[in-house]
Amino acid sequence: MLAYEQTGEKFNLTTYFKARELCIQTTDKIISQIEVGMNETDIKEMVEENFRQVGVKKFWHPTKIRIGQDTVKTFRELSNPDLRVKKNEICFVDFGPIIDEHEADYGRTFLFGTKNTNHLIQSSEDIFQLTAAKWKSEGLNGIALYQYASNLAYARNLRLNPLMSGHRLGDFPHKLFSSEKLFEIDTVPTKDLWVLEIHVIDEKNNVGAFFEDILS
Repeated sequence: MLAYEQTGEKFNLTTYFKARELCIQTTDKIISQIEVGMNETDIKEMVEENFRQVGVKKFWHPTKIRIGQDTVKTFRELSNPDLRVKKNEICFVDFGPIIDEHEADYGRTFLFGTKNTNHLIQSSEDIFQLTAAKWKSEGLNGIALYQYASNLAYARNLRLNPLMSGHRLGDFPHKLFSSEKLFEIDTVPTKDLWVLEIHVIDEKNNVGAFFEDILS
């Protein structure tokens, strides 16, 4: 195994998958509780409370809430604290809880107040699925995966944000072994250990959509 794909002695695949599933379930619950008028601070308080209820005491990366025009921003950019959720607003969330000493990481985009989707949100999820399928069927390395995803985005008149670039995951902290970005590695990423991040931007309308999950 490559040095940057190592895991710690406490890594357990069953626990790791349970952490992922609990993160997804809690994310869905949080999204269902968001209300018109909430800002980033309001939602973050709700995030902390919901995860606390399932035993999460800490997160391995900062919680990200993007509302409206902030959905074009990269992970490290600060949100506009004045933005508040409006009906039919495009928003996305990105959570990284530590559950039973294992890292989870999940993010997705939604239209607030409706079960409908739109071209941009659907594209982020489709590009994720198509890119993951390409990795599984052809064994593409990290560099080739993101070039493939970029081409898919371009075909939809969207731009793939290269700064949301995928990363390792595992028992906390994975950074003992790896700080590599998925889009930089010239090897085929090992099943279950890497997060594929897809952040697509509609530059004409100045909005973005995000989807991430593990390559499994």
